[in-house]
Amino acid sequence: MSTATASFKVLVIDDSNTIRRSAEIFLKQAGFEVLLSEDGFDALSKVNDTMPDLIFCDVLMPRLDGYQTVAIIKRSPRHAAIPVVMLSSKDGVFDKARGRMVGAEAYLTKPFTKDQLLQAVNAHRQSAHAPASGAPSDQPAQS
Repeated sequence: MSTATASFKVLVIDDSNTIRRSAEIFLKQAGFEVLLSEDGFDALSKVNDTMPDLIFCDVLMPRLDGYQTVAIIKRSPRHAAIPVVMLSSKDGVFDKARGRMVGAEAYLTKPFTKDQLLQAVNAHRQSAHAPASGAPSDQPAQS
């Protein structure tokens, strides 16, 4: 396990113990530090205390749903840059659009596989650590 992987903190917010534990096992096996929250209120304090590098947030939760939780996180200047992936068993266009509207960068449909979860983590790790130069945007724009 590299120190770069171990120092990458992932917060999983889901009211389902099964989803939280599955994600925890998959992420820990890959060498990531994992934090767990069972609802939005608990998650807000963990985000503030631990500054995770990536957040997976369930949509349907009691008390404070995922959309509300993400909106609060993204309104905070200190936390706005933390990438968020919404988790939901709903995969409709409206659900995904609503996730984007509150600031989520991606949407993962449950149940997810280990590969899908790790692919989402790696996509955000690479974009967070990617050098600015050499990106396709260096090419002239095509009309």
